[in-house]
Amino acid sequence: MVDIIVFLISAAIILGGAAGVIASNHPVHAALSLVATFFGVAVLFVQQSAHFLALVQVVVYAGAIVVLFLFVIMLLGVDETEDLTVEPLGGQRQLAGILGVLVLGLILGGLFVAGPGGDRGALALTGQQSKTLPIELDESESDVQLLAEDLFTRNVVAFEATALLLTIATVGAVVLVRNQGGEDVVVDEPGTASA
Repeated sequence: MVDIIVFLISAAIILGGAAGVIASNHPVHAALSLVATFFGVAVLFVQQSAHFLALVQVVVYAGAIVVLFLFVIMLLGVDETEDLTVEPLGGQRQLAGILGVLVLGLILGGLFVAGPGGDRGALALTGQQSKTLPIELDESESDVQLLAEDLFTRNVVAFEATALLLTIATVGAVVLVRNQGGEDVVVDEPGTASA
């Protein structure tokens, strides 16, 4: 019963944080909502006894990634809304729709193509069986080593796709916050500022 209550509370935090990221007009509030989502996911990892993944979720995502987002937001000074009807790059909405359909196809293809792989777990897109779900645990290999082998062999396609997605998101963030038509910041030379 306690597991169900923890799951429901974590799920509510995750969904509320995700809704806050989407609905918030202020970028700092959206980033803080993202932190709430990451912490909710970390609680779910702890509930599944995946303590290493929970630690990575908190340290890497809720810590480093969100701090990077906040640094970029504060550095670029994104504090005003823009007209969404003006497209800085022509045809970007159509291209985004096509890429979205392709990514959805890859995800669904991964789910349906990667069928059961026998007693060693499901097959990944690479066609390799899982090493993280053995019937009898091998005490000589650590959890981190098993996770690394699984991530960089059988799930290398998903890992590379995630890296590509994060790179595209970073470039997209820079394109969205660039100062179009604004005046450049003028920095006075030392000793020349007027009183």
